[in-house]
Amino acid sequence: MESQSNNPLATPSQEQKPHKAGFVNIIGNPNVGKSTLMNALVGERLSIITSKAQTTRHRILGIVNGEDFQAILSDTPGIIKPAYELQASMMDFVKSAFEDADVLVYMVELGEKELKDEAFFNKIRNSKIPVLLLINKIDNGNEETLEASRTHWKEQVPNAEIFAISALENFGVAQVFNRILEALPVSPPFYPKDALTDKPERFFVNEIIREKILIHYKKEIPYSVEIDTEEFFEEDNIIRMRSIIMVERDSQKGIIIGHKGAALKRVGIEARKDLEVFFGKKVHMELYVKVNKNWRSSERELRRFGYNGK
Repeated sequence: MESQSNNPLATPSQEQKPHKAGFVNIIGNPNVGKSTLMNALVGERLSIITSKAQTTRHRILGIVNGEDFQAILSDTPGIIKPAYELQASMMDFVKSAFEDADVLVYMVELGEKELKDEAFFNKIRNSKIPVLLLINKIDNGNEETLEASRTHWKEQVPNAEIFAISALENFGVAQVFNRILEALPVSPPFYPKDALTDKPERFFVNEIIREKILIHYKKEIPYSVEIDTEEFFEEDNIIRMRSIIMVERDSQKGIIIGHKGAALKRVGIEARKDLEVFFGKKVHMELYVKVNKNWRSSERELRRFGYNGK
């Protein structure tokens, strides 16, 4: 997918330098602000941001290009102990983020004390590549709390460089980005220089619809849903699409649709408005709900929806 706007952090070079490029992988516990940081760095809304945990399911690449650099940022699912096949696949995406990283960004929130998986934590502590440890949400605390957090994480991850940021308020993000650029290896670009992400348009249609479901539905409903955009036709002035909301049970289908279809209509209207902003043109959307029993535990279905850990 091509970029439609320039990242504000990606300023042109003043002199000719060797081109740098590399993979910058963001990891951490659920809901610490990884997606907010990713979107702030890329300058586009690529990742779902809600107050619910586990909103990022795939590994999403966002690409920031400058005259003499290409930073390929990876937003990964929050680290959890998997309870079913879908979550196991999500953790495969996190494992893959360790394998190709040139810079590792480990994100915690102010007051947090540990990563939820000791094996991942040991990989961070023993990493041979630059590790940037970001203490996020510092606007929720005071100087004393921040200093205690700095001391704790310096002891826990002595190989890391520590930055205090507020991704939501965009505080400290530019300093982190500049350090990322310093740490990138000299390399030609991996993707076309006008690329914004490696994901196709349908992926972002699915993610924006899923975001609305995360916002408006409670309990297990958001985590039992997958979106499949079956049709996507782009014309000069309009994009026509047909998307299916997959649920696991008939009772969930009824909840998604709502009384006289009102709940489903709200999801469709809000998703369409966001998609029109995202694509910069009018969108016509058809939205349906289907039951796909136990899709979260089916390896075949998970492969179909792209959960293959790569």
